[in-house]
Amino acid sequence: MTVAEQLPRAAQVPSARRQKVLGSVLAFVVTLAVTLFFAFPLYWMVVTALKGDAEIFQSPPSMVPHPALWSNFERSLSQIPFWSYVRNSLLYAVFSATGACFSGALVAYGFSKVKWPGREALFFVVLITMLLPYQVTMIPTYLIFRSIGWTGTLLPLIVPAFLGNAYFIFLMRQFIRTLPDELSDSARIDGCSELRIFTAIVIPLIKPALAVVFLNQFLNAWKDFLGPLLYLNDPSQYTLSLGLQQFQSANGQEWALLMACATIFTIPLFVLFFFTQRYFVEGVTFTGIKG
Repeated sequence: MTVAEQLPRAAQVPSARRQKVLGSVLAFVVTLAVTLFFAFPLYWMVVTALKGDAEIFQSPPSMVPHPALWSNFERSLSQIPFWSYVRNSLLYAVFSATGACFSGALVAYGFSKVKWPGREALFFVVLITMLLPYQVTMIPTYLIFRSIGWTGTLLPLIVPAFLGNAYFIFLMRQFIRTLPDELSDSARIDGCSELRIFTAIVIPLIKPALAVVFLNQFLNAWKDFLGPLLYLNDPSQYTLSLGLQQFQSANGQEWALLMACATIFTIPLFVLFFFTQRYFVEGVTFTGIKG
């Protein structure tokens, strides 16, 4: 190859490297812009919680509070039974998330690894139930729980999670189908029952999917407003979402205190996602690989 032929090839190397660097910079800028777009409401909520009443309504609005009134958090917690609301929300969220993991994994195992007549047809029926919005079944479900005397307690909010959720069953089924059939077949040859296979072999291998289900159900229960509004009558049983609504109704003009309560309301969600993000990303990545 002559020198004249080598020059264009040598010029292409810096050009390709430059394009790669520009692509990386562009991707970083777009990612940063999207992150700031979604993070700004959270930032504005925290900033509003630290402002005084006059500073909240000033025009143009200030991006940084002067001064930062950290006492708003103490005032907001003193005006409502905050820790009682937190206890009720944790009971609702933790027990319902545990029930969703248990029922979703058990039913999904039956639909994916146990062969029985009509399995696919029944699984299709389960998926069809996702087409029914909660508003359609809300009144019949309420009448059922009222007839057995469960209204006014957390039971109507927690027990249904132990009876299975179509979306979580589908998600868990897709994940379990990625496991090799040889694992369960060899266990059956050794004399293990299906329940033993499920608890000793399947459960340890589907921790990422269980983390996804737990996190999703925990988030749904933590921010649920309609369910507690329907079934809870005693203020001592209110969850945080219902308690914040009552606080807003009683203190409609106290925006700083309301934002302070809302900020504290979101902290457990960030903490939970921080500790489970590895399992969450892994579960989302691998769920659905096998159809």
